Amino acid sequence: MPDLPSPNVTIGVKTLGGTIAMTRGHKAKGATPSLTGADLIAAVPELATVAQITVEDFRQLPGASLTLTDIDDLVENVSRAEPEGLRGVATQGTDSLEETAFLADLYYQGDLPFVFTGAMRNASLPGADGPANILASAQTAASEEARGLGVLVVIGDEIHAARHVRKMHTTSITAFASPNVGPIGHVVEGIPRIHNRVPRLPPIPRPVSQQLPRVEIVTASLGSDGVLLDVLQDTVQGLVIAAFGVGHVPASWCNRLEALAATMPVVLASRIGTGSVLTSTYAFPGSESDLLARGLIAAGTLDPLKARLLLSACLAAGSSHAEIENAFAARR
Repeated sequence: MPDLPSPNVTIGVKTLGGTIAMTRGHKAKGATPSLTGADLIAAVPELATVAQITVEDFRQLPGASLTLTDIDDLVENVSRAEPEGLRGVATQGTDSLEETAFLADLYYQGDLPFVFTGAMRNASLPGADGPANILASAQTAASEEARGLGVLVVIGDEIHAARHVRKMHTTSITAFASPNVGPIGHVVEGIPRIHNRVPRLPPIPRPVSQQLPRVEIVTASLGSDGVLLDVLQDTVQGLVIAAFGVGHVPASWCNRLEALAATMPVVLASRIGTGSVLTSTYAFPGSESDLLARGLIAAGTLDPLKARLLLSACLAAGSSHAEIENAFAARR
């Protein structure tokens, strides 16, 4: 039987801002950040039955304004406290939640649970989902069943692996899903139930300097002549191609992509975001096998956003081209 959350464990709640921490005042034109971590915790008195709670206002930003450095700092903060038995819950905006949780999972080496959550409705709206998501996240973080699973996303009582979760709708409170594999568990009557355990993968080393590499995404679309590719040679250190279907681009892109791949890692992902890039089914110019033969790296099942983060993390760690290829191969 799954274990009950224990008030004898300690959870460090790190707030980063976002809709979950926003309200709309009487004269305000829209919701803005206004709630502190203490406010968020006070709105969920049931937390006292789950664990001892500490809270830190780590950032106060909309999800779209968080950076890779913010998440690196967050992972360092949570990891530093793990030897003391502190489990982590991070609250933030849902705009970038699928990306921040994935990046944190690349860096996090701890065994204790580390959970991300947010809200689709700000605290001023009827049916605001923030308190329930914080409670379910704390219940998951306090559970021994969640040990060793890496970074998780808990929202709407579903437990998702950071590696797979995506935001699939702009406004629905059921916006988050893991389309390739489904959630790995659910919180039922306050008890986390893990149905599928995702194997941990080797972490990516932390950045070697404060100067992070610039990695961008170029999306293939009908009739595009790929003009953006012409200006990237001296402006980025890595590139992700969000290709058609299983990994196809217009034939007119091929020579330019081959030239770019000779000077930097270029990753081939699918703009669809679900399913895998193929490697050997098609053979026409601009097909997946043609592009891989020209030196591109297959992203496997990673969507372009997550492929960019993995490539960015590898470059920031000083990884070789072979090490980058291995990092992507491990996540297929």
